[in-house]
Amino acid sequence: MSTEAEIALARRAIALLDLTELGDHASEADVAKLCAKAKGDENIPPVAAVCVWPRHVAHAKAALAGTGIRIATVVNFPSGEETLPDVLALMQAALEAGADEIDLVMPWRAFLADDEEKAAAMICGVKAALPADRRLKVILESGGYPDASSIRRAADLAIRCGAHFIKTSTGKSGTGATLEAARVMLNAILAVPRNVGLKPSGGIRSFADAGAYLALADDVMGPGWTTPETFRFGASGLHDALAAVITGGESHTSSKAY
Repeated sequence: MSTEAEIALARRAIALLDLTELGDHASEADVAKLCAKAKGDENIPPVAAVCVWPRHVAHAKAALAGTGIRIATVVNFPSGEETLPDVLALMQAALEAGADEIDLVMPWRAFLADDEEKAAAMICGVKAALPADRRLKVILESGGYPDASSIRRAADLAIRCGAHFIKTSTGKSGTGATLEAARVMLNAILAVPRNVGLKPSGGIRSFADAGAYLALADDVMGPGWTTPETFRFGASGLHDALAAVITGGESHTSSKAY
């Protein structure tokens, strides 16, 4: 059975979750199930947001009307190689359908090929076109970088271009979030005077995984920093693991946060 401390930690984590459905063949029925889960119940808290394909934004917005749960969607996803005009057109359609948050894949391959200007133009161009009341999360795809210093440079670039959050991964590549990458990104956030959030995403599946990332954030940023305004988990299966802890089920099987 779960302890009181474990239940409290699971409730804390679930309230920071961007519950995600980005399966290649995701249907409206899948999104309806996602939104029903996102709302929680008498035992399970609601999540911070759902994250869906642009084509599903309107459906999610209708399903979650009046709940306060935000709608996130993805652009330049997952390749990071679309053109700025195409990205802006897709973003505009998603905003009109009701998206509150845009998760943008930065052109990370161009960045690693020393074309920082191309990466900056994408991020800054999207940020300039985004209404002031909507959030921009920039996905670095940290698993594709050769070392910590390149992750730090990418994080610094995204922050300079106005990102509200920096996010580790798409979850579509071989390597997702790691604690090492998250620490580098938190240190980049710590170095700037304005509020910037962190979204670890990709391979975070267990209660132990969630606890490790929250402990890291507490260590770097201080207790109390993690709120839905500053920290999100991007995950699909994590919700079930956290809910099992809250309801007293078997909770503690760890999976690698890779």
